Amino acid sequence: MPLPIINSFASWVLKQRIHQIELFLKYPNEVQEELLLNLIRTSEQTIIGKQYEFATIKSYQTFTERVPVSSYEDLQPLIERTRQGEQNVFWETPIKWFAKSSGTTNAKSKFIPVSNEALEDCHYKGSKDLLCLYLNNNEDSELFIGKSLRLGGSSQIYEDNNSYFGDLSAILIENMPMWAEFSSTPSNKTSLMSEWESKMAAIISETRNENVTSFAGVPSWMLVLLNKVLESAGKENLLEIWPNLEVYFHGGVSFSPYKEQYKKILPKKDFQYYEIYNASEGFFAIQDLNNSSDLLLMLDYGIFYEFIPMNTFGTLEQKTIRLAEVELHKNYAIVITTNSGLWRYLIGDTVRFTSLNPYRIRVTGRTKHHINVFGEELMVENTDQAIAKACELTKTEVIDYTVAPIFMDGKEKGAHEWMIEFKKQPQDIRLFQKTLDQTLQTLNSDYEAKRYNNMTLNPLVINIARENLFYDWLKQSNKLGGQHKIPRLSNQRDYLEQLKEM
Repeated sequence: MPLPIINSFASWVLKQRIHQIELFLKYPNEVQEELLLNLIRTSEQTIIGKQYEFATIKSYQTFTERVPVSSYEDLQPLIERTRQGEQNVFWETPIKWFAKSSGTTNAKSKFIPVSNEALEDCHYKGSKDLLCLYLNNNEDSELFIGKSLRLGGSSQIYEDNNSYFGDLSAILIENMPMWAEFSSTPSNKTSLMSEWESKMAAIISETRNENVTSFAGVPSWMLVLLNKVLESAGKENLLEIWPNLEVYFHGGVSFSPYKEQYKKILPKKDFQYYEIYNASEGFFAIQDLNNSSDLLLMLDYGIFYEFIPMNTFGTLEQKTIRLAEVELHKNYAIVITTNSGLWRYLIGDTVRFTSLNPYRIRVTGRTKHHINVFGEELMVENTDQAIAKACELTKTEVIDYTVAPIFMDGKEKGAHEWMIEFKKQPQDIRLFQKTLDQTLQTLNSDYEAKRYNNMTLNPLVINIARENLFYDWLKQSNKLGGQHKIPRLSNQRDYLEQLKEM
């Protein structure tokens, strides 16, 4: 079949989903309530279903009274039982896949259960919806005349007691439907290579002569790959290698600090950037409009959402609310109940709503990754935006950064200490420092109040990292690869001290 016909047919098939999306846009809260009751009914006979008497739960109110909000540590004993082969523990159908996730905080790995329902009705459905929404907004797209260059994690699949674990991306590739494999590059074999540096070389050699029309992966790692592609080809920009490029689907870390660097290697006015929000626990939200930073919360993927306002998070006044009760522009920790048997699970991410009709969000950070040592409530969203602004004004490029507090010592006030690795250093580091500090104050009133007349916080301190410092730190920690992220903010100095030692 000629490629233009394949392109038209694939676009037509994907767009059939638009009508179902319109249903949850019209009745969001009803769709969520029905979904929750379906999850409860499905799991009545599981161990957890009997423990909390799911058979008699008929309302959201009863559900919240009986089932506590839980962390991974709370669920770990049940997850371990399932990993050892016991089934029907927290989900009715057999679970044999576990997404290994250490995130950015614990060295200790988490094993997130992934059911067949989650693979089909959440992760793959999310991938198809991403294409569907993109194609719906870009009628002239020729996405399917070529392939998508994907960059996932670097772990292979491991077997243990007839259960399997690995990076989520490895699990998705292992179970990938034929249509997705056909339209992707590199091959599954190369994508699942575990040694990161050999894998990069193999991807470059395998994809350079393909007709690549899109990219998919984490911005920081994808940038490393794409710069290596340019270097090996001796080219200035990617359109000289892949002239039909039209979109980059990205997620995992904020795009703000990297956007200008992408524009430089992709000098095409109508090139599109589409953001997604997914994790080992599920696929949550998709950018549904061209040139937008807001993500549409997807409400029919077998995930029921609740939210904890960050101003009460971790306190005795902590309260959990459902979707119908959220307010605009407030920070919330996300709590999910899923079709993999995670019941009222705190995933550790924070979001704020930019629209309530439909429900659109922006990811603002992590519950553990903010700095609030001095009451400044600094979020990753603030620092990412401030870095982007400082780079723009000083014609600078940043590869990575992390921030930690300088604790008060006697009469000496506190401050924030930054470690920044530049690709292109500022000519005047003091101007960069001042721009960064002032932008943070305009973005965050609590930070501004603490910085007023150096009342609580002294001006921020910047360390310029040596070349490849963050890369070497990840390598030393055995965390090279597409799903590992640099911890941006911390209330402790551990990460910063390790980096300073190196």
